[in-house]
Amino acid sequence: MKKNILLLLIFILPVVSFAQSDNDTVFIQTSAQCGTCKKKIEHEMAFVKGVKTLNLDVKSRQLMVVYNPKKINTEGLRQALSKIGYDADSVAADPKAYMKLPECCKKGGHD
Repeated sequence: MKKNILLLLIFILPVVSFAQSDNDTVFIQTSAQCGTCKKKIEHEMAFVKGVKTLNLDVKSRQLMVVYNPKKINTEGLRQALSKIGYDADSVAADPKAYMKLPECCKKGGHD
């Protein structure tokens, strides 16, 4: 029985490792201000094709994105964040989307 489990692990672990290596991680500096921003960004960005996982640290305003580079690149991620209304590194927030944000999410809303 132990031998069968060992053989199973030998075949499964490389497949799991290979699948995980297809993803890249990027950290994007945002203009997020509060918990509402966190909810909005994480919700909206979850629908971007190629995004696997993400987490916004509100204090540092950094968005960590694990993504599939075969489906989207870092510039595409920044553009998607801009279309939600937030700055993404050197990509400015889309003005129309920014105007739709709650006041607490606008620059200076919580500073």
